[in-house]
Amino acid sequence: MSKKKWAAYLFISSLFAAAAAEASTDLIAVGSVSGSYEDFALQTAPPLENGIPGNRLGGLGSGLAYAGGNTFLAVPDRGPNAKPYDPSVDDTVSYINRFQNFHLTLAPSDPGAPLPFTLTPMLTGTTLLSSFTPLTYASSGVPPLNSVNHTYYFTGRSDNFNPTQPSTHPLNARFDSEGIRVSNDGLSVFISDEYGPYVYQFNRLTGKRVRVFNLPAKFAVKNLSPNGDTEINGNTSGRVANKGMEGLAITPDGKTLVGILQSPLIQDGGTNGAVTRIVTIDLRTGATHEYGYQFDNIGSASKAKYGTASEILAINNHEFLVDERDGKGLVDNSIAVVKKLYKINLVGAPEISNLTGASNLLGTAAPKTLFLDIVAVLNSKGIASTDIPAKLEGIAFGQDVTINGATLHTLYVSNDNDYVATVIDTTHPLGMDNPNKFFVFAFEDADLPGLVPQDFDDLYLRFTN
Repeated sequence: MSKKKWAAYLFISSLFAAAAAEASTDLIAVGSVSGSYEDFALQTAPPLENGIPGNRLGGLGSGLAYAGGNTFLAVPDRGPNAKPYDPSVDDTVSYINRFQNFHLTLAPSDPGAPLPFTLTPMLTGTTLLSSFTPLTYASSGVPPLNSVNHTYYFTGRSDNFNPTQPSTHPLNARFDSEGIRVSNDGLSVFISDEYGPYVYQFNRLTGKRVRVFNLPAKFAVKNLSPNGDTEINGNTSGRVANKGMEGLAITPDGKTLVGILQSPLIQDGGTNGAVTRIVTIDLRTGATHEYGYQFDNIGSASKAKYGTASEILAINNHEFLVDERDGKGLVDNSIAVVKKLYKINLVGAPEISNLTGASNLLGTAAPKTLFLDIVAVLNSKGIASTDIPAKLEGIAFGQDVTINGATLHTLYVSNDNDYVATVIDTTHPLGMDNPNKFFVFAFEDADLPGLVPQDFDDLYLRFTN
């Protein structure tokens, strides 16, 4: 991409003379979206099995993808199952999977504001995800719009699967979308999931699935259940229930998808294992390779405990940021401790496709270095650890900004709010807080050397303009 073409994406603004560019990654803006809003899929608005509207704008930060300019795509997960109603299906409902289109606009803040920029999120569209071919549903889990005009919708209901097939069977209707990235031509989106785990390609305009990327058999579980605990106890190999392909990256050259499991496979120690798997997928051939990522021990020397991986983002074609976190923070008023972004390099990391077992994977992981301690930065800006969202799950680079004459890169972080409209917050003036958050950080070239922007082509520009 030429410098002129990339310049078309840049958002250039200036700040007041008193503001000075900092030499380390810093918070520059925070935005939010009301948890009680509804999205643009009005046809899905009737209440779900648990009484929650079927188009509640929640969970939208499970994955976040940059799409040029101030446009981002946000993917919700499997739907609003935080409200108890039926434990046999893990309280999942017939929510139709979708992605949301957002304009995330930065503007200089007024003098005296605590942060240099103001972020204004605006929802611009909702796209439902579906299949041309019939999918497998349980009799009680069919979404109400299903099979209209030969459209078969993916849904978050945990019982929508074929019990005679492994969990990765492409005709299962259940889908727990977690990661999203945009193709370089702007016409497709790639979405990863926790149920299969699956990695699918969808037409960005229609939401129709156009391709399935097959993962090695080791990632599937054979004995399926709509209840996650039952499924874990009934299998000795495969992904841990609700901890499948949580993160997804696309390399800037647009040739490779890179997924990361939230936790190690069952045969690799499950949630007690230290090393999870990164899977690269060649977009032309579908060929896969596997690499290790080792978690920090957030427990003690006598009783190890590990965080989870919530996202992966390409810096260039071989280096990536991994979002490693605990489950603490806003919602239950617990104290967020670990929300960190680590830089890894797959060059020289051993290929682990033929390795299995927690002990065999130790020492195989790609080297990592800390890029951003989100909790520390937010605390430094006066944001209490109890006010930091527990599930910071979406990360994406955005357009550059100019602060006091210096050009800085931006990193956007979003959260999964579990479709909760409001949460109790004793430190908030109204006693409640908005759970849909976007945090924007700025950094210099020296903070993340080697950063290469994704190479959207002219077809993308025509598509969006």
